[in-house]
Amino acid sequence: MAAGANRAAGRLRRLRPGTWPVRWRLAAASAGLTLAILLVFAAVIGYLAAERVRSDFNRELRESTSTLASNTRILNTAEGTLVLGPHLHDFSLSNGAIARVLNRNGEVLSSTHNVVNLGPVSSGITDRGSLRVAAAAVLDPSGTVVGYVQYARSEEQVNDTINRLWLLIAAGVLGGTLMASLAGLAIAGRAMRPIASLTATAGQIADTRDPSRKMPQPRADDEIGELAHTLEKMLRSLDAARAEREGAMQKQREFVADASHELRTPLTSVLANLELLQASLQAPGQAEGREMIDSALRSSRRMSRLVADLLLLARADAGRIGERRRCDFAEVAGNAAVEVAPVMGERRLVVDNGHPIFVEGNPDELHRMVVNLLDNAAHHTPTGSRVELRLRTEDGRAVLEVSDDGPGIPPELRDQVFDRFVRGNGPADVAAGTGTGLGLAIVRAVAISHGGTVEATESPQGGALFRIRFRTGLDPAPNLANGRDTHGSAGALPNTAPADPA
Repeated sequence: MAAGANRAAGRLRRLRPGTWPVRWRLAAASAGLTLAILLVFAAVIGYLAAERVRSDFNRELRESTSTLASNTRILNTAEGTLVLGPHLHDFSLSNGAIARVLNRNGEVLSSTHNVVNLGPVSSGITDRGSLRVAAAAVLDPSGTVVGYVQYARSEEQVNDTINRLWLLIAAGVLGGTLMASLAGLAIAGRAMRPIASLTATAGQIADTRDPSRKMPQPRADDEIGELAHTLEKMLRSLDAARAEREGAMQKQREFVADASHELRTPLTSVLANLELLQASLQAPGQAEGREMIDSALRSSRRMSRLVADLLLLARADAGRIGERRRCDFAEVAGNAAVEVAPVMGERRLVVDNGHPIFVEGNPDELHRMVVNLLDNAAHHTPTGSRVELRLRTEDGRAVLEVSDDGPGIPPELRDQVFDRFVRGNGPADVAAGTGTGLGLAIVRAVAISHGGTVEATESPQGGALFRIRFRTGLDPAPNLANGRDTHGSAGALPNTAPADPA
């Protein structure tokens, strides 16, 4: 229940402000329609019932007046006028009515104790304040009118009855509307439950990007079932299209990897032949031929580096992971620093990798990654800059940092520098246009293939800082070569040079 409530709350949070869920709108529409019907029904029934109550009241008033008049006798004697018949007080006591008997001249002959001025005698029913007054003639045995009877009752009881009637009708309307709302909400919730299930599954597919999942199939073969079947058919089509696309992409990656691999052999042969030809043209008078050969060698070597870079990236794209083994990352980084030091020129390279850090990885790929970072610093910092290579462990992960005090990388470009064929062209670049733009792409590919991450940020000196993290391997052990610590020599590199990505 709690999980369902959390999912419902999450769906409500995703709604735009001011938007009601469909089940609420259905319940509101049902309640509104019910309210409109009940209001019309209540108005008609209330009016008819109120009129019926008033009609019954008037009928009882007339009947009571007629009964009193028919049972009343007015006799004129020598001693005066006598009124014979029911005692007026007893006759009116049951309903709090007021009654009086008048002679033909309008003089009051007899009345109840609570009598008030009921006005002149008139036919039919008249209103006297809050009283309803009815009058009837008193006849002698010969049928001659000898007097009149006035009978009056207060309308408060009738009005109270009508008010209670309207109150009950209003309560019925509100109760019916509330019950219609609850019933509509329950019915709409039950009707929307399959759609909520479809929405949840679609959300999971959107999060995982896995169209191979199945959509829930409602039991009823109605519009919702048709929607579920349509979504399932769409997902199967998308899954098939994705499989075809991935298959085509995988074939393309394998083709690039195989083509790059195949290109290495003829390029190696071309380089070897050009070097032999260069050696054979060392005799005097062959200067022009040597220049042509030197130019061809430079182009071939650059092409060879490009093919090597493409081969590494293509293998990474195709998932062809190189052999992994336990290696000392500090030693790999030190050897890379030694290799790059000659190209640093007047830049100062500082290396801090004083203790072994063992990882599971491919030493050649890790070496290439560090070389690319240092070479990048060498090409994108001005003369006299300081480049630092630092290696440490942090929370069970190996952390490699290459930083410099050059112009740095603008924040909006720090993610783009790892894209392929991106070249720097800032004012500090000393070799703009000579790189392939694959150096940092290779850095990222190697880091990711080793289960790590890479980021570009700003160094404490305001220059560029590249930081790579990935898991360490087994516990470090002494790693000595020829009786000395190889990291000590790498860490003790003199003031050689820094580097930034190409």
